[in-house]
Amino acid sequence: MPHSSFRIIPGVDTNKTEALNEAAISNSQLVRFIPDRTLGGLVQKLGGWTRYFPNALSSIIRALWAWEDTNGNSYLAAGAEGIPAGGGAALTVIQNGGVTDITPEITNVNVAVSVTTVAGSNIVTITDTGRNADAYDTVYIRTQISVGGLILFGQYPCVPLGANTYNIATFNRLGEPAYATSSVTGGAVPRFTATSGSDFITVTLANHGFLAGETFPILIATSFGGITLYGNYIITSVLTANTFVISANTAAGTIATTGASGTGATATITHTLSVTFTVGSTIVIAGMTPAGYNGTHTVTASSAGSVSFASATTGAQTVAGTISGPFSASENSGQANYFYYNGRGPLPAGTGYGIGGYGLGGYGTGTAPTSVPGTPLNAVDWALDNWGEILIACPYDGAIYAWSATAGDDTALVIPEAPPVNEGCFVAMPQRQIIAWGSTQTGVKDPLLVRWCDVNNYNSWIGLITNQAGSYRIPKGSRIVQCIQGPQQGLIWTDLAVWSMQYVGPPYVYQFNEIGTGCGLIGRRAAGSMNGTVYWMGPSQFFKLAGNGVEPIRCPVWDVIFQDLDTNNLDKIRIAPNSRFGEVTWYYPTSGNGGEVSHYVKYNTLLNEWDFGTLGRTAWINESVLGPPIGAAPDRIIYQHETSPDADGAAMNSYFQTGYFAMTEADVKMFVDQIWPDMKWGYYGSANQNATVMITFYVNDYPGQTPLVYGPYQMTEMTTFITPRFRGRLVSIRIESSDVGSFWRLGNLRYRVTQDGKY
Repeated sequence: MPHSSFRIIPGVDTNKTEALNEAAISNSQLVRFIPDRTLGGLVQKLGGWTRYFPNALSSIIRALWAWEDTNGNSYLAAGAEGIPAGGGAALTVIQNGGVTDITPEITNVNVAVSVTTVAGSNIVTITDTGRNADAYDTVYIRTQISVGGLILFGQYPCVPLGANTYNIATFNRLGEPAYATSSVTGGAVPRFTATSGSDFITVTLANHGFLAGETFPILIATSFGGITLYGNYIITSVLTANTFVISANTAAGTIATTGASGTGATATITHTLSVTFTVGSTIVIAGMTPAGYNGTHTVTASSAGSVSFASATTGAQTVAGTISGPFSASENSGQANYFYYNGRGPLPAGTGYGIGGYGLGGYGTGTAPTSVPGTPLNAVDWALDNWGEILIACPYDGAIYAWSATAGDDTALVIPEAPPVNEGCFVAMPQRQIIAWGSTQTGVKDPLLVRWCDVNNYNSWIGLITNQAGSYRIPKGSRIVQCIQGPQQGLIWTDLAVWSMQYVGPPYVYQFNEIGTGCGLIGRRAAGSMNGTVYWMGPSQFFKLAGNGVEPIRCPVWDVIFQDLDTNNLDKIRIAPNSRFGEVTWYYPTSGNGGEVSHYVKYNTLLNEWDFGTLGRTAWINESVLGPPIGAAPDRIIYQHETSPDADGAAMNSYFQTGYFAMTEADVKMFVDQIWPDMKWGYYGSANQNATVMITFYVNDYPGQTPLVYGPYQMTEMTTFITPRFRGRLVSIRIESSDVGSFWRLGNLRYRVTQDGKY
């Protein structure tokens, strides 16, 4: 009887039917392909993993970053989904087997405006009773406050004075000191006035300094007269130094009344909207009976659905009246909104702000009181990088933080000068600048805005002729999805295209070019770089950027991935380069798996072949100062890969199954009675050539039939041949292993075959 070979084509193909995918692989789990000069590639068991850190962290890890300080100490940062109610740590650092929680803390408060200025000084004192602000705290003033000729708005480092007060230093739009024109204690937030039927809003803000055409941001939603103000508004005209006009894009309406009553000298009108009028604002009542309720009144009290004012009228009414403007309301009900970044760090005695992280120089001396602890930051995702030995961390839709082990920082400290809202950031090289995307100029996120700091100075973000800070707004698409440092350029993906960001130096600093269209990114961590080539996953196919520009990548496992994606959790997709084997993996969530990452698809860049399987990794870094690749799993454990033949000490269920081999092209059946195994049974040079591999045959005569199963048969290094004794026209082979501590690689399987009739 003659012998033939099962020569298996490398790579997995699920786009073909199993009968069309002859001599190739149709299904896989935890395998890989390595180049071979004759067969193209050989299939073998995937490398295993061990725990990098012995214990599970407190919440699911979404980002990892490894770096080293100037003393040769290596660190691994883990950005996780912070869940303060459950005690989850959103940002941790692992070093020498220990874990440090460096999660930033925040506090959001509304307090009565009490600000003190001194004429001719840019130092302002803020009163917030019981705050105990220290030199590591930063306050983000989100309601514009007019006081002493100044407008307070934005992020300011705190200089402690006592338990109830602290100082800030004020600057203008160019970063120069802004000096108060008068010495006062008080301050006021913007006040808005609307007229029924008009979408124009008059804003009262003393000494506002705005010009027509500029943008006025409102960061605290304010509702009145059927209008809700929130976001950026263009100033249509400036009336006086203290007033200007914006358009709300929605006209103020009238509110139908539903009842009225009078008690003594106070009338109370109920109405149809859940609107709370500001005490002191004016309203107009019309169409009410008795007529004494009608007219212009000053609001003395208000709650959702009712409003009171001074009136001697009592009695019922016809429920046919209306309340109309002018409606007035103060932002945040007239209170200041202070968003605190509560930092902690070593504070040398007798020194003030300026020590430990932001550069030398302070605003005063004296030991700060103990700051009131804040709430741990609750993040859904992180962007991590390093600025030399300093970790840079940006939570999704958050500020930018810095943490230095050598400086002794207890938590990550916000960079006050950086934008307060960003979708992410990275450190551009070699000129070293933080690049932030989905950023802001006003406090309201602009999903297409890119901002960057000065070269070698992340405390400078205002673009001036004397520095290289700046910004650029991508003109196409609806949002920036991800940015990375690519080979010799920054790369920016929108939902529609990919852009290059090349450093050209002053005065423009960066040049932006659209280098690919119709190749947007599917999720905010789905692109990465390996060995000079950039790979990413688009909404419906894969791409790479190399010497020939943007190219789609042929994907023969398209059906498995794109037809089963959980489209509600695309931002959980994680790219995972492994330069040791020239592989790029995407871990992704599938429908019906609870919204978490559960599967992977892997592209071998050396062979241009694919495979896939079931395995979840929620964060990943390629080979780094910490050694082989590191990945985090949905079980909140961090693993180091390519360190073991096993899955953290447990057996790996590795397998692949071929399509159907047609044992003959004629209308006859073939009989196979002997198989010769040919495999590597262990690592080269290892004494443990002890892998146990199982082989199963699926045999039928026609593609649509249910196959007859022969096996599984056990094969080891000592197995000379097996005798499955099957007959048929088509055969599919499954090879798998589930033993501990073993490695295998498939060679050239041979089988003994002869004709066996037509039926």
